[in-house]
Amino acid sequence: MTTQRRCSRAACSNQAVATLTYVYSDSTAVVGPLATSAEPHSYDLCEVHAVRLTVPRGWEVVRHEGGFGPLDTSDDDLTALAEAVREAGRGDRAPEPERPGSTGRRGHLRVLPDPQD
Repeated sequence: MTTQRRCSRAACSNQAVATLTYVYSDSTAVVGPLATSAEPHSYDLCEVHAVRLTVPRGWEVVRHEGGFGPLDTSDDDLTALAEAVREAGRGDRAPEPERPGSTGRRGHLRVLPDPQD
């Protein structure tokens, strides 16, 4: 039997439809589709709290642009991004060395030059 997860916000008993993950080293918050399982360093949010989330000044938010709904197990780009941010936020990996030809780096994210250049 599967138990529905509830919103992590205090005094909210609504069903969770999104997962919030912070990457403190990048001052970034990611609000994406509900993760397939509860993670210790992420927060499940109901639709109201997922849409109304604000972050401190200077932080960035990567937010799912569609409506939130029941967990969709299909592979989409946002789910992959959210999983990658969760993995990077764990901090138990050694940092990757800088690759030749990269034009900038912010934490685990990299800006690469246009291949046509």
